[in-house]
Amino acid sequence: MWLSPSSTRHCPCKMNQLPPKSPLVSPLSESVTSRVDSLDNLSMDSFWLEVENIKQSTEAEQEECSLADVKAQEEGEAEAEWLQDAGLSDLIKDHASENDNVVLLSTLTKTQAAAVQRRLDTYSRSRRRKNKHPVRDVRDIFGVVGSAETVTEKEESSPDQLWHNLRTSNVQKPETQDYSCTVRNSGKEEVFNMDIAYSEQAAVLLKGSFLSESRRIMDGNALTKFKIYKGRLGVTRVGDLSAQDMKKIPTLAFIELTALCDVLGFELKRNKAAKLKTTEKKLFGVPLNTLLENDQKLLPNTKVPLLLQALLSCLEKRGLETEGILRVSGSQTRIKSLEQKLERDFYTGLFRWDEVHQNDVSGLLKRFIRELPAPLLTAEYLPAFAAVQNIPDLKQRLQALNLLILILPEPNRNTLKALLEFLSKVVARENNNKMNLWNVSTVMAPNLFMHKGLPNKIPEGKEKQLAEGAADVVRMMIHYQDLLWTVSSFLVAQVRKLNESNSKRYQFCDKRIKNLLRKIHADKDKVEKNQAEPSKVVKVHASLLLKDTLEVHLNNATRVADVLRQFQKNLCQNGWNIVNTVNLLKCNNSTECTNLLLYEVGGNIGERCLDPDTYLLDLYHINPHAEWIIKQNPSYPRMF
Repeated sequence: MWLSPSSTRHCPCKMNQLPPKSPLVSPLSESVTSRVDSLDNLSMDSFWLEVENIKQSTEAEQEECSLADVKAQEEGEAEAEWLQDAGLSDLIKDHASENDNVVLLSTLTKTQAAAVQRRLDTYSRSRRRKNKHPVRDVRDIFGVVGSAETVTEKEESSPDQLWHNLRTSNVQKPETQDYSCTVRNSGKEEVFNMDIAYSEQAAVLLKGSFLSESRRIMDGNALTKFKIYKGRLGVTRVGDLSAQDMKKIPTLAFIELTALCDVLGFELKRNKAAKLKTTEKKLFGVPLNTLLENDQKLLPNTKVPLLLQALLSCLEKRGLETEGILRVSGSQTRIKSLEQKLERDFYTGLFRWDEVHQNDVSGLLKRFIRELPAPLLTAEYLPAFAAVQNIPDLKQRLQALNLLILILPEPNRNTLKALLEFLSKVVARENNNKMNLWNVSTVMAPNLFMHKGLPNKIPEGKEKQLAEGAADVVRMMIHYQDLLWTVSSFLVAQVRKLNESNSKRYQFCDKRIKNLLRKIHADKDKVEKNQAEPSKVVKVHASLLLKDTLEVHLNNATRVADVLRQFQKNLCQNGWNIVNTVNLLKCNNSTECTNLLLYEVGGNIGERCLDPDTYLLDLYHINPHAEWIIKQNPSYPRMF
């Protein structure tokens, strides 16, 4: 995928092949250059040294590119693919039921709906030019209210008309929000708002000319500090949602990323997926899915390849204090020999990690990442990750990265997180290992953004800028990983609406979509009326721990942390009937509250682990049919 201003681009390639800026943001183009210029005082020697090491290690193993040169797509093909990936392909079929499309469309914001409509219009024009049967008019799909005019198939809507047609779309009103904090004051902590869709925020900022000035990402080595705004429903992290709900997030994030790029004036394009070659190896050069399938036979619920876990564990135990770790290359001969030994002995448990030099282990780690048949950031989205540097505003770069990470397949996202957590530990020991955040980023960028399965084309004169940009993206992923692995509240709200609509199974044809939108608004009004209720008594279950339930009196100040403390107090004082004592960690005859989590289960959500700062009366009004269940923290150590 590409973030580019033109539909006519060169063949997608490695990290270095990035397009020029869009004319729509050309007044800010100098800010991108100045941001990269601010990195001049930071050495790129590690980057180019790592590139040379990669070339030397693969000279004897060169393979043909597994991605053929991309043919220029005919008009409408890219839009058809986009609608397919957005889960809206039924909208361009001649005869198809669109009930599922109605449910998804009803959750979209104004800017998201505009992104869908823009691609439907382009596809419709291409069909008319080819004299094929026309697709349905987009105004029928979105159920535009307040206009009695009909548009013939031959008429083409202007951008202003498209925007006007979606004024009644089912959205929150971001115009009432204050986004002036986006104009940054260096050195101050800033709020990162995840309640309102990023594309809606960008539209308001663009309208108010808040983007007329762009800041550099850093002054020296100091990065801007962001604090996620916690609404009354708390913050949702990747892993807090059930697998069923999490499957809905990539599609919603994909639509939102497209809408954000549309507002910013970038075109969103995507590479073709690489054809993975089969290999007889068990570890290196094996697809992540295959690795995990094999590992799960040995250790169920494994989410990160066991080999990667072993490599990171070895480095954490003996390599974090090593000066130049990751940067200083191990012996290529030894690394290749160790790879062969791992292929033979890893699963038998005969491999001796204590006999391996730390620099050789770091070489194995980087080799494992490079040898994946498809890039860890995926062939489809690798150019989009690299092109994030073209977005002038830091906060919007992070918004785009957040969406890209949510779009990644789960194995890639989990593996990337494990890697970034380790890299953060390396940076935390920089006083000993002499590897600061920029050093680590410049070393790891070539391993993440260069891949033998992608063409190696570097635009002349762009090497330095693109290399620095790639390292800058890696630095953001390391430094802001807690923020980037958060599921935005507006996406969680869209998942809730999808679940509500699917459970009701509305049966609507084109003309009844207006009624669907009115029904949703009516339901919302009912919820707002219920929110006036000052208090509520609910029952909290802990069936895996206790036979009893906890009765909780909720008011506007009751938080999840308060309920867990109340549960802890009753557990210790009232002598409740404990079902399984080994599941409760005890210290000085008291149960630690940190060992327990409260989950929201059912209603309009599959399952969600609740933030301790969630206000429960507000949550009850949003999801009155859910059960609340206390469970043990799965990441907390057990005592047997």
